Amino acid sequence: MTSHPPGKCCYQGVKHEGTATGEFSTLGDFEIYTKYPENKSTEKGILIITDVIGHRFINANLIADQFAANGYFVMMPDLFHKDPIPLDRPGDFDIMKWMQGEYSESKTPHTPPTVDPIVDSCLVEMRTKYNCKKIGAVGYCFGGKYVVRHLRPDAGKIDVGYTAHPSFVQADELRDLKGPLAISAAETDHIFPTEKRHETETILKDLGFPYQINLYSGVEHGFAVRGDPKNRVAQYAKENAFLQAVQWFEEHL
Repeated sequence: MTSHPPGKCCYQGVKHEGTATGEFSTLGDFEIYTKYPENKSTEKGILIITDVIGHRFINANLIADQFAANGYFVMMPDLFHKDPIPLDRPGDFDIMKWMQGEYSESKTPHTPPTVDPIVDSCLVEMRTKYNCKKIGAVGYCFGGKYVVRHLRPDAGKIDVGYTAHPSFVQADELRDLKGPLAISAAETDHIFPTEKRHETETILKDLGFPYQINLYSGVEHGFAVRGDPKNRVAQYAKENAFLQAVQWFEEHL
């Protein structure tokens, strides 16, 4: 694996303040959040694949709105069939049991056989209904795995990928990608630690596609979504990780 499985740090952090301006609707049997850019163009789209806190988390909504403000049509799906993990969930919660669906009434697992079809449905919808010519994808933590799995412009899927503090990415998945990938990494991250980051660098170099890995000091796993805005170091890293993604898409999308 090029990153370890999710842990407690995947659902801890700070809730941000703001008002979301996108819209919630349904696509098939799941909900999506969409936001148009000011000029209403859908030529270039961004699919946001969230962390485990899900698509209704205000932090994720505000990030989606920021990408739209930079000129992209944005779609962000509910990956978890109404079973996200609440921020800072207390108690003896076991994230690996949650991955297998043990906490949901339907017992639906949150694994590739369930999540991949949601990602595929969004990509089809973006290319057909919304006529997106190019699609970039942003994956935070849990979502990074699915950016990597679907980064296949040769198959009409994701054209350009970006992920921050990815989790649960397997080396074979990384070796199978077919397009440019950028990564924002935290200095302190037991899920994507130094040795996994270096392994990722080696694989990406061998693949030959454009890649970029930025390492942010003084921050931990989850900083790009759940960093504390009152902490200047964390806020700087969060803002620059977002700018890294925007610049990456401007160059490659």
